[in-house]
Amino acid sequence: MLGKLKSFESMTWEEIDGPTGSHGVEVGKLSRDAQERLVRIHQDDVDQLFSLRISGRRRVWGIMDEHVFRVLWWDPEHQVCPSAKKHT
Repeated sequence: MLGKLKSFESMTWEEIDGPTGSHGVEVGKLSRDAQERLVRIHQDDVDQLFSLRISGRRRVWGIMDEHVFRVLWWDPEHQVCPSAKKHT
């Protein structure tokens, strides 16, 4: 995971957002558990989180604060915002 995070350091947000599978997600689309956790950690004042795709299902979630990514949690099983499999 650290190697992948380090690779993002040399990229612009335009290179990260979309082409890498990373993207913003509206808080209302997150799992109920994730939304409740935002309240517990006093981060429920944001409208959107950002999902950094590390590999396959693995994600690092955080908040974009201008040009800074503030890490919230590690999501190794893609459970924060589960997506339906394509073509199933």
